[in-house]
Amino acid sequence: METAARSRAWRAILILCGLILLGSAAELRAGTLLSPGAGVLVRKSAEPFGVFAFAISSGGLQQKWSTLKDKLDDDMVQLALCDGDRDNCVSPAALKLLAIVDQARARDGRARLGETNRAINLAIHAANDGTDDVWSSPLATFVRGAGDCEDYAIAKLAALRLAGVAAEDLRIVVVRDTRAGEEHAIAAARLDGHWLMLDNRRMAMVEDDAERSYQPLFVLHQSAVLKYADQPVMASVH
Repeated sequence: METAARSRAWRAILILCGLILLGSAAELRAGTLLSPGAGVLVRKSAEPFGVFAFAISSGGLQQKWSTLKDKLDDDMVQLALCDGDRDNCVSPAALKLLAIVDQARARDGRARLGETNRAINLAIHAANDGTDDVWSSPLATFVRGAGDCEDYAIAKLAALRLAGVAAEDLRIVVVRDTRAGEEHAIAAARLDGHWLMLDNRRMAMVEDDAERSYQPLFVLHQSAVLKYADQPVMASVH
């Protein structure tokens, strides 16, 4: 009797272990990652590059993004007004950006993203801000006709918003280019659950997991700045 009871107990333990192992395997198949130094499985981040990120409330980058947001909101209002009344728009920069938006609106899905990436890459000349590292609003960039990596990315976000892409599907990602040994900023757009990189260094778009030389540092969207886990803090983007 005691032997039978012990046998049933061991059988229950083995069944339980089997269920745990099956559950872990199912989670791994769903795209989970084993967090460093922990014995539990956690889900992959929904942010570009799939790396976990947490909100920060201070630092140079957060201050730059907060300052830029006010200018960006003003630009979006002016662009919307010009979009509704092109004949009375007094901003050549707004009309130039809206011409790109019109081309993007005529396309759908990946073609819309690709058209925006290509057109803005061609419309802006690459120029370094130097040590000041000024983050310009879209209209300021188009007035100047030049900018560095984050200016391209900011202009692409504005154009895509006007073209109908939802704000929650757009990001600016600050990365370290391990090949060039420098920081870099790119726009990212989510399409069908995948993040595409809209980079001023290339016309073709690639998915985030194909960017082998980019190490993600920060991700910016709407009013939030997120720092990727286990990445060094960056003072500025050149």
